[in-house]
Amino acid sequence: MPQLRYFTAGESHGQCLIGVIEGLPAGLKLDTDAINRELARRQKGYGRGGRMKIETDTVEILSGMRRGETIGAPVTLMVKNRDFKINELPPVTKPRPGHADLTGVIKYDRQDARDILERSSARETTMRVAIGGVCKHLLSTIGVDVVGHIVELGPVKAKVDGSSFQQIRERSEISEVRCADADAEKQMIEAIDEAKSNGDTLGGIFEIIAVGVPIGLGSHVQWDRKLDANIARALMSIQAIKGVETGMGFEVGRRFGSQVHDEILPAQAGLFTRSSNNAGGFEGGMTNGQPIVVRAAMKPLSTLMKPMRSVDITTKEEVKATVERSDVCATPAAAVIGEAVVAIELAAAVLEKFGGDSIRELTRNVASYREACKRW
Repeated sequence: MPQLRYFTAGESHGQCLIGVIEGLPAGLKLDTDAINRELARRQKGYGRGGRMKIETDTVEILSGMRRGETIGAPVTLMVKNRDFKINELPPVTKPRPGHADLTGVIKYDRQDARDILERSSARETTMRVAIGGVCKHLLSTIGVDVVGHIVELGPVKAKVDGSSFQQIRERSEISEVRCADADAEKQMIEAIDEAKSNGDTLGGIFEIIAVGVPIGLGSHVQWDRKLDANIARALMSIQAIKGVETGMGFEVGRRFGSQVHDEILPAQAGLFTRSSNNAGGFEGGMTNGQPIVVRAAMKPLSTLMKPMRSVDITTKEEVKATVERSDVCATPAAAVIGEAVVAIELAAAVLEKFGGDSIRELTRNVASYREACKRW
């Protein structure tokens, strides 16, 4: 059983969203304001829909805390939905191509796709961002930091080569589309406007970078202990994500080995260095001390204002798909969600390797290990 695990519950228009985190060490100081800032970041972004104007997500911590610190027990988080009307909403019988609607009603033998879309909605990621906020704070105690930003949106590509981690964070945080390239940002906004005017939607690619990660998280000895695989699974679990790559990604299949592998150089500050980071911080399923770099591709959202052809599951006749309130583009928000799920997987890997029933024990174990790595 993993040392850190979590569950979420709740529907898009239900009373609330709930998250339970088990395995957090005692003594971790949690600040609801910091978690709320993460939730606010998820709700921002050019191209978001009307739901973001209704909800102002705030978290309540219901268990596992005393006097501002975790006590080693499961931590329960709750975010209430202001837009609580699940029992008043009309049935949905015209499934949307690309959504879970049709497959879900067949699998669960339902006559109303509302029973499917309420849980399959990306509203669920609200709680994963809240849990990720907790895990980001845990990681900060051992010097690990995570940031997400947009590298492609529709046909527009950002140019961020040569930018530092801090520059990417600062520039993307003030961008309406979470892009660190100001010129690309303008073109991305224009592309979103074009999609909106056509009743269409737009996807993109976001990149997650993590720095300060210790060498040796994860393991090569079993398939389910490979950390890059676990991170890829976590990113793929985000609604509308259709592809994940680490480091150079699919480009490695188009290059010679001499153009791909990161040469090992003599030690600096007690640690071996690399000539590049094409591997994205992973070798053999383990972190190698370089920054973690992963990217995920988000498809255009499946609710279109000019709906596509579908079939009414009641009459079996051809119709236009249901139009639910939706975004034109949610890729900037997906970058924040990507930060959260990567932080969760990193926190789990840290606790698996270093243990520690308290924060003091954990930080002591990590510091000792980092010093041991320098002796190589």
